[in-house]
Amino acid sequence: MDPSFWQALPRLLPDRRSHWVVLTGAGSSKESGIPTFREAQSGLWERFRPEELASAQGFEKDPLWVWKWYQHRRHSAERAAPHAGHRVLSWLEKTLPSLAIITQNVDGLHQRAGSREVIELHGSLHRSICYKHRHPAHEGWAQQSGHPKCQQCGSWLRPDVVWFGENLCQATLQRASEAAKQAKVFFVIGTSSQVYPAAGLAWMAKAAGATLVEINPECTPLSQEVDFFLPMKASVALEMLKAQLLRLGGQTFARTNQ
Repeated sequence: MDPSFWQALPRLLPDRRSHWVVLTGAGSSKESGIPTFREAQSGLWERFRPEELASAQGFEKDPLWVWKWYQHRRHSAERAAPHAGHRVLSWLEKTLPSLAIITQNVDGLHQRAGSREVIELHGSLHRSICYKHRHPAHEGWAQQSGHPKCQQCGSWLRPDVVWFGENLCQATLQRASEAAKQAKVFFVIGTSSQVYPAAGLAWMAKAAGATLVEINPECTPLSQEVDFFLPMKASVALEMLKAQLLRLGGQTFARTNQ
């Protein structure tokens, strides 16, 4: 752990005019037992490349097979449990005057840990839309057997996630960009910093004057550019952060509510 980060922490606290922003990636969910996107290819799915399944082309070729793959991924996410780092972020959301959580993950673990406002850049496994018109899926779609269809137009349902070759939802990306530009501290947690436009958010925050903090057991292309690099798992680093904030005690909560 970089001791200078703890020394700097009192001056990095947010207030009502500035906030902390957190961007989480696959490394964070991996701690909960959810394999990364490419590691998810095992067993029945081992002979398929993710690009073949997570694409409009793959869906048009075999919609039922793609639907079953996403069912498999959704069930894996449902079996996983949020780790201590997810719970700390939920605590920070309730404690600080302003915390923005942005995630590249589609598993919903932040919400299950109690976070209320999560900007999901790449969508969610727990929502579905119709393939043809993007109508929201009807209630109870997840409990249906086989491959359900849209009750409005009759086209197949698909997961509400961003596939290869698709653009991110512009409204969602705009929310994330605005949060990054207003950040006092921008935390990058468990992400490879190689997938754009998500990876560009840290640079956007830095250009606007934010302090960059990276939490990752491994170095990434961002590691040499951040103000503080904490080479450890998200759960460990975030629990240490919570403990330090509690040690700061009244000073912390007085400053964060000014």
